[in-house]
Amino acid sequence: MSGDVRPARPSAGPGLAVPLGRSLLLRLLAVAALVSVCSIAATAWVVVRTTAVAIREEQGKDLAEDTKTYDVLIGYAARHRNWDAVGPTVAALGRTTGHRIVLRDGDRTLADSAPVPGHPYVVSRGPTVVVDPLSVDPQRLPAAARSGGIDPRAVGPYRLSDAESARLLGTAREVVACLRAAGTAARVVLGPSGRPTVRTPAGQRVDSRCEEPALNDPMPSERTALDTLDDLVDSCLARRGLGGVDVLLDGSWQTVRTQSRTPSGPPPDKDVRDCVARGRAEQLRPYVAPAAQLYVSGPGDRTATTFLSLSAPNKLRIAWGAALVLLVTVAVTALAGVRLVRPLRRLTVAAQRMEAGDVSARVEVAGRDEIARLSAAFNAMSRRREQLESARKAMVSDVAHELRTPLSNIRGWLEAVEDGIVPADEKLVASVLEEAVLLQHVIDDLRDLSAADAGELPLATEPLSVADVLAQTAQGHAPRAGAAGVRLVVAADPELTVPADPVRLRQAVGNLVSNAIRHTPPGGTVLLTAAGDLPVPARAWRTAGAATTAGVRIEVSDTGSGIEPEDLPHVFDRFWRAEKSRSRQTGGSGLGLSIVRKLIEAHGGTVEARSTPGAGSTFTLRLPGLPSPPC
Repeated sequence: MSGDVRPARPSAGPGLAVPLGRSLLLRLLAVAALVSVCSIAATAWVVVRTTAVAIREEQGKDLAEDTKTYDVLIGYAARHRNWDAVGPTVAALGRTTGHRIVLRDGDRTLADSAPVPGHPYVVSRGPTVVVDPLSVDPQRLPAAARSGGIDPRAVGPYRLSDAESARLLGTAREVVACLRAAGTAARVVLGPSGRPTVRTPAGQRVDSRCEEPALNDPMPSERTALDTLDDLVDSCLARRGLGGVDVLLDGSWQTVRTQSRTPSGPPPDKDVRDCVARGRAEQLRPYVAPAAQLYVSGPGDRTATTFLSLSAPNKLRIAWGAALVLLVTVAVTALAGVRLVRPLRRLTVAAQRMEAGDVSARVEVAGRDEIARLSAAFNAMSRRREQLESARKAMVSDVAHELRTPLSNIRGWLEAVEDGIVPADEKLVASVLEEAVLLQHVIDDLRDLSAADAGELPLATEPLSVADVLAQTAQGHAPRAGAAGVRLVVAADPELTVPADPVRLRQAVGNLVSNAIRHTPPGGTVLLTAAGDLPVPARAWRTAGAATTAGVRIEVSDTGSGIEPEDLPHVFDRFWRAEKSRSRQTGGSGLGLSIVRKLIEAHGGTVEARSTPGAGSTFTLRLPGLPSPPC
């Protein structure tokens, strides 16, 4: 047979090179370059588009002078109700800066630092900036903009009286004297409202021994102003269907709960921040001068021609700067990408080793970044898988051991019958049946554990009398206890009720009783008690508006040999028995206590064991109580 022979495709492996188009490093470089180009283009666009609006002054003049002019006029507007007396201030600013400063209110000129007789000021472009103390330009005065856009010098009704200011000033000086005595330099700063504050170097916190709460509490005049502001803010929030807040002196707020309406949660910060800013502006508006337009131009110029344009050399400088930024970004990203890809490759090799069956695969952890955390998580996963693999092998060995013993006995007896060594009488049938029942018991225990592990253990939960459950369990184990010479005692409050599956709860308690009888010598006692306990959350019974009542504590105590302290943490492990020989004369399958734990956890409860060697053991089951009716 003839035909085309095609070369076999190489299989993927640790050393196989990643295609260039799928390389993480290349994609990282491409994304970095794209981000750099976009950021540079956006920055250039913002600079060109916003510089004219932000500066609005005569070309060649320093931005600091323009900002100073704006700051002085904002401060004047914050302290005065109108612009009637602003003329001397504008004239002084014109002399200081060398600019012509014009302040207008619509078509009316409020002040002109260099008026030309017979030639009124002609507006040909928009104003340099709008002077409004309740809406400060964030680019010129960023500190004021962070206070909701309101200049801090606009205090209005928050201005303290002379008596209030003097009283707080005396308190502030006492705090400063205390701090200085403690070795901390401090000084008193008087705010625009007349409220003093204590300042320490580098913003150090005031020593608790020197704190004076009265220094931060609102004065009567401030309290009145805050009450008015609360009404304005609450009205704004009410129009949005939100609950009210209490605005504090520092501008923060706290949620208010009223008897008439309890909100489902605090109002969103964005809405509160917006309503607080609106309320403050509305409250301060009567105390400040109205907004006015500021025009800044060259001396004697009758028009506002301060638009900034970029020349060809400036544009070339921007282009070269953008290219340099792009080059540096790509270089730095390349170095970072190489350092990023190297540990990822090591992690990939370790993952491929684990996929091949090497559960001991580990990767070196270096640094504290995300890759290091990923490596640490991989190592933890690898260790966990190794532990689970060891546990699986041990469990398979234990299961094989538990099943082999009864099967070997059954086979031995049947072979003896087949060989004619033992007659097939009733005694033999009973012995084989006993081994079969034991084998069925182990299989049933494994099935219950498997269902519990998968979260599929069926529970038919109903209110049960704890005393009845303990009495029925004791009655069912009475013949075995009598044969072993052990006394069963039940002491339970007949009023205790618990939500549980009756079959599963009796199974759990029965396993504990059977275990206690097995390890209690003749003449000993097994005590079953039940009492109220602290509330235990019950997931299965919890409903909206329902609270859980006190839980129930069930204890099974014996006067047997007890458990050694080093063995106590393992009593609930599967196939574990304190008797290392695994003799069935002193121990069961090793699954009973594991099943108890799974059954109680399925009911939302907990189980614990305590023991004193030579004196006996006590196993405690804690179950949640019935839910109380909703209020």
